Amino acid sequence: MTDKKQERQPTVLLVEDDIVVATTYQLFLAEEPINLISLNTGAAVLAHLQESIPNVILLDLGLPDMNGMEILKHVQEQRISSAIIVITAQNSVNVVVEAMRYGALDFLEKPFIANRLIITLRNALRQQNLNQLVDYYKQNNNRDKYHKIIGASKPMQAVYKTIENVATSKAPVFITGESGTGKELCAEAIHKESQRKEQPFIAINCAAIPKDLMESEIFGHVKGAFTGADKARVGAATLANGGSLFLDEIGDMDMGLQRKLLRFIQTETFQKVGTSHSEQVDIRFICATHRDPLTEIKAGAFREDLYYRLNVISIKLPSLRERENDVLLIARQFLGSYAKEENKSFVSFAPETAVILKDYDWPGNVRQLLNVIRHIVVLNEGEVVTPDMLPSPLNDLPTEPSNSQSSESKLVEIKPTVLSPSNKPITSPLEIRPLRESEKALIEQAIEMCGGDVPKAAMFLQIDASTIYRKRRKWKME
Repeated sequence: MTDKKQERQPTVLLVEDDIVVATTYQLFLAEEPINLISLNTGAAVLAHLQESIPNVILLDLGLPDMNGMEILKHVQEQRISSAIIVITAQNSVNVVVEAMRYGALDFLEKPFIANRLIITLRNALRQQNLNQLVDYYKQNNNRDKYHKIIGASKPMQAVYKTIENVATSKAPVFITGESGTGKELCAEAIHKESQRKEQPFIAINCAAIPKDLMESEIFGHVKGAFTGADKARVGAATLANGGSLFLDEIGDMDMGLQRKLLRFIQTETFQKVGTSHSEQVDIRFICATHRDPLTEIKAGAFREDLYYRLNVISIKLPSLRERENDVLLIARQFLGSYAKEENKSFVSFAPETAVILKDYDWPGNVRQLLNVIRHIVVLNEGEVVTPDMLPSPLNDLPTEPSNSQSSESKLVEIKPTVLSPSNKPITSPLEIRPLRESEKALIEQAIEMCGGDVPKAAMFLQIDASTIYRKRRKWKME
């Protein structure tokens, strides 16, 4: 019991070569809820840090085998997360400055009273806990990948957090979202984050299996249960026992089978087709549909009682057009993967291509994007994906190609004062133009001065090139 309690307590490493002084510090800290380890040489400290990282190091600079500054340097170079409190008898500003430069959190000058040591240590532990918390939130709120899901946008960060919150529960999860948004990947991530991760994850697409075979697919059948059943079949319910059963596109399931599924979820028992014998299983249910469940209920296509039984926890996946810059993140990831598979040399997208990919609505979401990238890789050669390589309908979109003949060496100064056609200072309110016209004039002038090079003009205007392309397409349509 004591060992378990010590494991939960923060570890403090005391580095002091004087046995009497070290014993005094240990007595000072005897009532503190810490696991205190005492070492008396620099070599012992370096060896200890290879095996274990303490929360706080109380470091005496005057060690017999090395200067304590060497340990500070080591901790900084190795990016060890321990907070360090330097202890020294040297009352020197230079020593303090050097220690702080190498990452020391605080400084204690000998001699000091017990209360000073206790307060300093408590502050260091509090600061270290805060740093760990900040690092945790940075790590978990800025992820660009989560299991097999790729995405760094805010909507996806919210999805990742929801998955983590619901994974440990056994409650059913109902995932909604447009086709191609990654509902099965979401379901698999829930399973991988759960305590059932070592058990089977069985997925069934209810829209891809004929209605007459769906019951057998889920529950299995015995030999001779129906015409063509020349041997017994184990269903998904049996295969998923102990794990998770994912029913994709459950909105396409036959109403009669929905009634049997409801009973299965309520009792966790089922009967194979062709037998009256009941089997008991332990399953976590995860379902998904691209349809609006409430609309389907009103239309009489989905059982209301089944919906509320399944919709204990709901997750709505955002469409790709709602995911900010995730389009390019996913595109670049799979450009590399597909290029490697097809033994091609593609490594990047031309700026104009990136703009088109980012601005397209992607009605087929991630699935459509992956198909486009594979199409490009298979049918083209090169290192950079240019707009002419894009398949329909992306190659039908208007683009603004860069002018490769423009001078790259000429420095261009864009002055954001274009308010009148003549570019002269305004002397009367009657000369003031609408902001929209002034913006258009400024952008067009910048492009002209850059020799038609839109990305270059965008750089001088300090805006994204995609903003210019989008505005120019809008102006052409008006």
